Amino acid sequence: MTDDLLDRPTVHALLADGTTVRIRPARPGDHRQVRGFYEEMSPENLRLRFFSASPRSAAQAADRACGPARPGYRALLAEADDRIIGIAEYDTGTGDDARAEQKGTAEDKGTAEVSIAVADGLHHRGVGTLLVEHLVSAARAEGVTAFTADALSENHEVLRLFADLGLHTARRFEGPEVRCTVRLGQDDTYLSAVEARGRAADVASLVPLLRPSAVAVAGAGRTPGSVGRAVLHHLRSGGFPRRLFAVNPHVATVLGVPSYPSVAALPTVPDLVIVAVPAAAVPALAEECGIAGVRALVVLTAGLDHLQARALLAACRTHGMRLVGPNCLGVSNTDPELSLDATFAAEHPRPGTAGIAVQSGGVGIALLDGLSRLGIGVSSFVSLGDKYDVSGNDLLQWWESDGRTDLALLHLESFGNPRAFSRTARRVTRRIPVLTVDAGRTEAGRKAAASHTAAAATRTMTRGALFTQAGITATRSVGELLETAALLHSQPLPAGARVAIVTNAGGAGVLTADACAEAGLALPPFTPTVIDDLLAVLPEGAAVGNPVDATAAVSEEQLTECVDRLTRCPGVDAVVVALVPTAVAAATGDDLVRALTAAPGRRARPVLAVRLEQDRSVTLLPAADGGTIPSYAEPQAAARALAHAADRAAWLARPSGAVPALADVQTDRARTVVARYLSDHPDGGWLDPMLCADLLDCYGIPQIPWAWAETEDEAVLAADRLRGADGRVVMKAHWPGLLHKAQQHAVHLDLRGDAQVRAAFRDLERRFAGLMTGVVVQPLAARGIELFAGVAQDEVFGPLVLFGLGGTATEVLADHAARLAPLTDRDVHDLITSPRCAPLLLGANGQAPVDLEGLERLLLRLSRMAADLPQLAEADLNPVLARPDGVTALDTRIRLLPRRPQDPYLRRLR
Repeated sequence: MTDDLLDRPTVHALLADGTTVRIRPARPGDHRQVRGFYEEMSPENLRLRFFSASPRSAAQAADRACGPARPGYRALLAEADDRIIGIAEYDTGTGDDARAEQKGTAEDKGTAEVSIAVADGLHHRGVGTLLVEHLVSAARAEGVTAFTADALSENHEVLRLFADLGLHTARRFEGPEVRCTVRLGQDDTYLSAVEARGRAADVASLVPLLRPSAVAVAGAGRTPGSVGRAVLHHLRSGGFPRRLFAVNPHVATVLGVPSYPSVAALPTVPDLVIVAVPAAAVPALAEECGIAGVRALVVLTAGLDHLQARALLAACRTHGMRLVGPNCLGVSNTDPELSLDATFAAEHPRPGTAGIAVQSGGVGIALLDGLSRLGIGVSSFVSLGDKYDVSGNDLLQWWESDGRTDLALLHLESFGNPRAFSRTARRVTRRIPVLTVDAGRTEAGRKAAASHTAAAATRTMTRGALFTQAGITATRSVGELLETAALLHSQPLPAGARVAIVTNAGGAGVLTADACAEAGLALPPFTPTVIDDLLAVLPEGAAVGNPVDATAAVSEEQLTECVDRLTRCPGVDAVVVALVPTAVAAATGDDLVRALTAAPGRRARPVLAVRLEQDRSVTLLPAADGGTIPSYAEPQAAARALAHAADRAAWLARPSGAVPALADVQTDRARTVVARYLSDHPDGGWLDPMLCADLLDCYGIPQIPWAWAETEDEAVLAADRLRGADGRVVMKAHWPGLLHKAQQHAVHLDLRGDAQVRAAFRDLERRFAGLMTGVVVQPLAARGIELFAGVAQDEVFGPLVLFGLGGTATEVLADHAARLAPLTDRDVHDLITSPRCAPLLLGANGQAPVDLEGLERLLLRLSRMAADLPQLAEADLNPVLARPDGVTALDTRIRLLPRRPQDPYLRRLR
C-alpha cells in the first residue's frame, strides 16, 4: 500500500458547493457507522446500489469495508460533521483466492471492481466524484489500470459520474444492467477535468469569505487603536451594506454596531468572522464558530504556538470553514455592491481591477497604497499571513472567475502545492497578467551541495523555473512590480522587443538607450523611408537616428505626429519618449505631456514616458480619450517594465506545449529496480554503476558502452573488448559515495595497450586501497561538446530538470537552465536554448549543429524518469557528449531516497 492516505488520518477536500469533507480509509472500528450509513438509505437508493433492497446488504457491505486489510482492496469514507456521507471502494480480487484464479489475463489483473454510495439528500454535490478521484489516485499507485462497475441502466447518476470523470469510459449493456469500464491513464484531459471541478469548488468555498452576507468581528473593543476596533471601523466607514456585528461580552455596542457576548448569541449566523482575540482564545473561538455554522474565518491574531495552531486548523477542517491567516492584515472586496474592507490598513483601498494576495502585511499596505495612487485600484485583497489554508492558488482561481480582475499581484514566500499552482497559473496567465515579487531569492546558509545537480538546483533557480513555465512576471522589488503593473494596465502589449526612443534632449536619449539595451531590448536603425517621414514633421536640426533627438525646439504638434508615426512603423514594437523641461522649448513641459496623451487609444503599440524631473518612480498620465500613459522617473524603470511586457507577449504567442508520449519506457521495471535497492538500503544512497545503467536503460537514455571490473585481469579483458578503432580506453575508479572523480584524480584517460591498462588499475588500487570496489572501463569518446543534464527532487516543488555546460568546470561556469518536470516540448526547447552555451549547440563558427533531436529526447526521458520515480533524489549525467551524429551520457550518478509517491494534482486542502 503506497498511497499516503493509509498513513494520514484524514485528507480534507472541497465538494462542489464549497463545503469541506474529510476522506479517509475505512477501518475495523467504523463497522457500526458504515452499517448505519447503509441502513439509513432509502429502499430505492439501496436497490440502485445493491440491485436489491435486502436487509442483509448493509451488514455485508460493512463487513467488507471494515474487514482486515487485504491486498488489492481499498475502501474510502467521506465524512462531514462526524457523519459518513459517502463510501467508495475498489477490489482487484487478488486477496480472494477464488476470484484471483478467475482473473487469468494480464489485462484482468490490472482491473478492479469499483462501487460508490452516497447518503440520501447529498447527491449532486460531488461526493461520489471526489471519492472516485481519490480511489483513482490510490489504484494507480497499486498498478491498477482500469475500473469496472456494474450499474442498473436506470441509475443515471452513477453513469453520469463515470462519463464526466474525464477518463476514457466504455459501456456495455446487458439487459437491465450496464457494464462500465474506466481506463485510469492520467492524461491532460483528466487533469483538466479535475482542475475544472476543483476550480468550481474553490470559488464556491471563497464566497463566504469575499462575498459574505453577514460579518462579525470578534475582539472589537472600546479601546481606540485596537486591531479589532480598527477593522470594525473600516467595515462600517467603508459602507458594508449587509449585516454587521461585534462579539464582545462587555459592551452592548461598539462604534454603533450591536455587540453580543458570543458567536452563539448572534441573531443570525455570520458567513465570516474576523478574529482579533488573544492567541490563547483563538482555538476555542474557532470551535464555537464552527459549531454555530460559520463558513469562513480571518484570524488577525499573531503569535499562536504549535498547539494553538493545530487546534485552530482542526476546528476549521472539522466544521468546514475556510481560513485566512493567522497573523494577517485582513481581506477586502471593493465590489460597489459589497464594499467589504475587513482590514486594519490606514486607508480604504481604491476600487479597481487588480487582485492582490500577499503574505507580508507590510508589502500588502505598500501595494494597496501604490495601486490606489496610480488609479488602478483593487478588486479584492487578501493578506494570507501564515497561510494555514487559503493560498495564492485559491485567489488566482477567484480572480479568474470574478468578472472584475484584469491584473493579479502576488507576494508569496512559500508555495503549498507548487505543481498545482503552476498548472493553475499557466491557465490564468493566458487571460490576465500575473505579477509577483520574487521573494527569498538568496540562500544564506544553504547546505553544501553533494552533487553538481544539487549545487545548481538553488531555490532561486527552482522558483525561476516555476515562474517561467507558468508565464508569471517575476519582479525583484515592490517598486518594480508597481512599475510593470502600470504599463500592463494602461498599454497594449508590444509585439516584440524593438524600441524607438524619442527625446527633446540628447543626453536623456542616451541614458534611455543604455537602459533599454541593458534590459535586453533592441534599438533597430530606421529605414531611409522612416527617416524621411520623421524629418518631414520635426523641427530643423533634429537628428533622426535611434534615439530620435527632436531638439528642445519641438512643438506639441510635432511631437504628437512623430510619436504617432513611430507607432505605425513596422519595425517598431514600442516607443519610449524621454522628456526634459527646458527654458527654450517651443512648447512647455505640460504641452509635451499633452502631446503624448492626446489620443493614445489610436496607437496600436505601447508608448511610455520618461520624465527625469518626476518625483515618483511611476505615475499614470490621464489622456484625452480616458486612457492613461505610464510615466517613469528613471529610464531603467521604464526599460524594465517594457522588457517584462515584451516577455509576456512572447509567452502568450507561443504554443502552450504538451508532454510528449515516449516509446519504450519501462516504468514498472524501473520501479522494481528502485524498490529492490531501497529494500536493501532503507536509508537510500548512491547507486553503483550497474544500477545507474539499469535505470537509464529503462528510459532509453543513451550511454557509452562500458564494463565493470574488480581485478586487473578483468580490466584488461574489458579494455580489449571495448577498444575502438584507435585502441584507447578510459578507466574510472568507483566506491560508494564517490561523486567528483576528477577532483579525486580517480580517472585515467587515453590508455593504450594492456600494459597501460594494468598500470592504471594498480595505481587506482594503491591510492584508494580500502575504498575502491571496482573500476568502470569505457572506450575513449570522440571529441564533442560536453554538457550536463541532471535532476534534483525538491520536496516542495517536485523534480527539477537542469541542463547546461558540463565537464569538470560545470560548477565554476554555472551555465545552467532549469525547468520543473514533467517537461513539455516547449520546456525542452527552452532548456536547450537558454544557457549561454546554446550557440555552440546550434552550430557556431561554421561548425555543424549537434544532434538537437537526440538532445531533446534525452531531456524528455530524464524528465519522465524524474516524474515516475519520486525516490530519485538526484541524478547527474555529466558529461553528456553532444555531437552531430548523436548524444551520449558518459558518466552517471544517481541517488535514491525512500519517498512515497504522491499525486500532486489530487484534490485536497493543505
